[in-house]
Amino acid sequence: MIFIHQPVAGAGQTLLERRSLELQEAIPDDTVWLDMVRPTREEDLKVEVFMGISVPTREEMKDIEPSELLYVEDGARYMTGRVLSKVSESEEPGLAGITFILRGNRLVTVRYEEPQAFRMYTQRAGRSTGNGPSAVPSGETILAGLIETVIDRAADVLQLQGERIDRLSGKIFEEKEDPSARNTALQDTLRALGRHGDLISKQRESLVSMERILLSLSATYRTAKAPRELREDVRSTLRDLQSLEEHATFLSSKIQFLLDATLGLVNLEQNNIIKLFSVMAVVFMPPTLIASIYGMNFKAMPELDWGFGYPMAIVMMVFAAVLPYVFFRWKRWL
Repeated sequence: MIFIHQPVAGAGQTLLERRSLELQEAIPDDTVWLDMVRPTREEDLKVEVFMGISVPTREEMKDIEPSELLYVEDGARYMTGRVLSKVSESEEPGLAGITFILRGNRLVTVRYEEPQAFRMYTQRAGRSTGNGPSAVPSGETILAGLIETVIDRAADVLQLQGERIDRLSGKIFEEKEDPSARNTALQDTLRALGRHGDLISKQRESLVSMERILLSLSATYRTAKAPRELREDVRSTLRDLQSLEEHATFLSSKIQFLLDATLGLVNLEQNNIIKLFSVMAVVFMPPTLIASIYGMNFKAMPELDWGFGYPMAIVMMVFAAVLPYVFFRWKRWL
């Protein structure tokens, strides 16, 4: 499907009108942004003829070499980045490849997912894209706005993950008397930390891909002597992005610390269980020795005919069991 965006004046501002384009319908000349969502081969050809570009396939968008993600071809600049996207409510968010193609005054985006950042930007652009009726949006300003929205969304995700990690941190070091509840809580914490760590890792990968695009744009704008305001916006966005990368790195290190702490507590729980079995073995070893001695079938055993032999053996076994226990408690091994 192809969505076209055309600038329209209204209420003292320039708005960006969005509507879907039928396959048989011609692309208007005043279109500044063509948003291709899961395009078919016919839609690819339609845009290629109108823009004079080559639309990359989904497989080409999955390449990881920088030369395949950022390049210039036939006067068009191709930039592919990764954006966090959630396919459904039941699935974990994943990374969706998005290609930005700048040629002249127009922008083409090719994507096969629906990132939240794109919905946020289209809603915002439908309300306002400039400070006055003369502020006509261009492909470059739309691209800068899209990347800025992606970074804003990334900041929200990292802030939310940071709050969740703080809550998990309190639960990890919370004392629980019930061993079964403590073990269940630690297992749930390990799963939660794994999910948060995976999401933060994906978000950081997305930020790195956006940083490559911004660095490429910054170098291009500096060489081409783009408007000062646009260069300043790119530099400001780049600074925000780099600070978010540092924050994502901090959250990753914090998750690693909490993982180590949780695994350490799990090991302590296992050691306590092993220690309990070891103590029980030592406690029952002397009574077992006494019972083994008096269980031998020798004829000449003086205590066999003694009337108090059985009570004496019971008392000896109890005393032999209590003595190691008292010793362990005195040594504070229990």
